Amino acid sequence: MPITDILERNAQLYGDETALVEINPEMPETRRVTWKEYELIEPVRAPYYRREITWDIFDEKANRFANLLLERGVKKGDKVAILLMNCLEWLPIYFGILKTGALAVPLNFRYAADEIQYCLDLADVDILVFGPEFIGRVETIADEIGKHRLLYYVGDACPGFAEDYLSHVANCSSKKPQITLTDEDDAAIYFSSGTTGFPKAILHKHRSLSHSAKVEQNHHGQTHDDVFLCIPPLYHTGAKMHWFGSLLSGSKAVLLKGASPEFIIKAVSEEKCTIVWLLVPWAQDILLAIENGTIKLSDYTLDQWRLMHIGAQPVPPSLIRHWKEYFPHHDYDTNYGLSESIGPGCVHLGVENIHKVGAIGKAGFGWETRIIDENGEPVRRGETGELAVKGPGVMVCYYHDEKSTNEVLHGDWLYTGDMAMEDEDGFIFLVDRKKDVIISGGENLYPVQIEDFLRTNNNILDVAVIGLPDKRLGEIAAAIIELKPGAETTEEDINLFCKSLPRYKRPRKIIFAHVPRNATGKIEKPKLREMYGAAHLVAAQNQG
Repeated sequence: MPITDILERNAQLYGDETALVEINPEMPETRRVTWKEYELIEPVRAPYYRREITWDIFDEKANRFANLLLERGVKKGDKVAILLMNCLEWLPIYFGILKTGALAVPLNFRYAADEIQYCLDLADVDILVFGPEFIGRVETIADEIGKHRLLYYVGDACPGFAEDYLSHVANCSSKKPQITLTDEDDAAIYFSSGTTGFPKAILHKHRSLSHSAKVEQNHHGQTHDDVFLCIPPLYHTGAKMHWFGSLLSGSKAVLLKGASPEFIIKAVSEEKCTIVWLLVPWAQDILLAIENGTIKLSDYTLDQWRLMHIGAQPVPPSLIRHWKEYFPHHDYDTNYGLSESIGPGCVHLGVENIHKVGAIGKAGFGWETRIIDENGEPVRRGETGELAVKGPGVMVCYYHDEKSTNEVLHGDWLYTGDMAMEDEDGFIFLVDRKKDVIISGGENLYPVQIEDFLRTNNNILDVAVIGLPDKRLGEIAAAIIELKPGAETTEEDINLFCKSLPRYKRPRKIIFAHVPRNATGKIEKPKLREMYGAAHLVAAQNQG
């Protein structure tokens, strides 16, 4: 059953109940809007501390956008991209796209202008929906991307190169479009990136989305009474697919715009949240705030909070032990997944297996796993191999990239590129990544992109970017820089040079040294990680 059917069912069963809440903690708390007021004063253009909509209004807004798209000639198989920060409009727009039979194409809000254009072209996007935070980036490429695409703007003061989403959608029918969807219809394209650093377009069918909802509810037992706090960006498969558990149970979810410890704990208390998905740095920040007295747990209503789960990066067992000291009644889970396997859940620990913290767990609901050697044959327990997964959430392909598709899809099996081992109890532990992608604070950093940028510095002869272990972020990007003979450059100079990079892509450690290459000219990154990884970890522990 396509997930659009689940939304329509919720509108019928729970029409006047709250579906989504948006909290912008940087706004005055007096600026609050109920769903009735939201409907009366639409379009809401000014930011508010709190907004909410019911399931009935959610479905209605999805229908309005779907009908707008259909009026503009969108048909089954077309692609509509979403470039928005988390907001109350995000999910109705997403579902409106799906209701037309078109494919939703969420874009990473960190993308620079050239990356936005690249992804729009790669995915054959017909329409781009974007928000005020992206006016500058979109404007620089508007002449090019607007030649054959519609650009819809969601927000106040619509720029001249786009059309106003809010005024257009308000005049559209709120009736369900008569478009037949099946689980085998194409539904969405998400973006990942391989070792080259160039984004890959990942094509999924409706069955992937529907299965992820079943997986999430099976793993975490969402009921109609649960309240899910969603902090990560909705373009990320992890955030959205965890929310699908709320969709399936018809329960409330809260979109929090901000990840400070105070914001998180206050939202849990005010909205009576029962389930919270965190990244490692956020959990660490909460613990630190409790310890230094910034947060006093007695000031908040937290007894209803039953589950904290973490994904997107390795989880230090010491963190969970520390967490349980302050929240002894919390269930805990960790989730493993890829955008190619429709986000989290193809492997998960399980709330009953906290004694195995450090493992990513076992095959998730409806999934199968294997650990294989270089010939695709299963290895023995205790031996290291590549993790492969199989299930209804495996992607169709990398869109327009047959070569890369054939490298990771082997029959029904998806080769993840992650090296792992299975212990005597059948729990899977990640050992290393085949790919050189660095996961820092839950975000993927692609070394080649950073290396290519650094090589534009005239003083640099060669450069290699690797991940080094970090207690808070999991990993940080370190740049090993080999200067040209006679060149004089300091760490401060490099940091200043990198200011034109997005903050999250800037190397956090600069090392001036020779960059080793093998006989075929490839950088020997395993050797660099061995050289600098252990020393960096020891130095960090000594500082701590």
